[in-house]
Amino acid sequence: MNLPNKLTMLRVLLVPVFMVFAALGRIGTADYNPTMHLLAGIVFAAASFTDFLDGYLARKFHLVTDFGKFMDPLADKCLTTAALIYMVVDGLCSPVVLAIVLFREFAVAGVRMIAAESGTVIAANMWGKVKTVLQMLTVIFYYIFPFFMGPTDIMAFGLITQVLCWLIAAVTLLSGGIYLWQNRVCFMQAK
Repeated sequence: MNLPNKLTMLRVLLVPVFMVFAALGRIGTADYNPTMHLLAGIVFAAASFTDFLDGYLARKFHLVTDFGKFMDPLADKCLTTAALIYMVVDGLCSPVVLAIVLFREFAVAGVRMIAAESGTVIAANMWGKVKTVLQMLTVIFYYIFPFFMGPTDIMAFGLITQVLCWLIAAVTLLSGGIYLWQNRVCFMQAK
């Protein structure tokens, strides 16, 4: 297993670590633990950085593999979906946003499975990368900013978080539509 693939697997392993800290953070409750919430953000940011790093190394040193094309987007989805679930539980992200994200991911996974039957591996496109970066930046904002905010910043934080979540939904719909359109030939070739 090459270095980029190891970094992808590290991202997968960081998902449960992030989830433990996110669960202990409990923002918006009397049991809110700012340190745990911040640690969740730091773990998420570190895992997100591995996404950039593994792609950069794979392209620069010609280490792109079918495993990486499959596992890298899956690792991203596990990480960002876990974070969005906690944001929904915390009440600062609409369940509709999460549903849109999940629907897009299931649709893309279906197209990839159909393509895999013919021996084709479909890598992520630019719009999928934009969606992922926006999701990651939103989650990093959500988990890191509260540690530094004062009592008067709470309403602005909530509003900004909700706007960012709806922006995620819009970009997710756009990227999913483009992805399905670009790969519509997979549907036509399916038996």
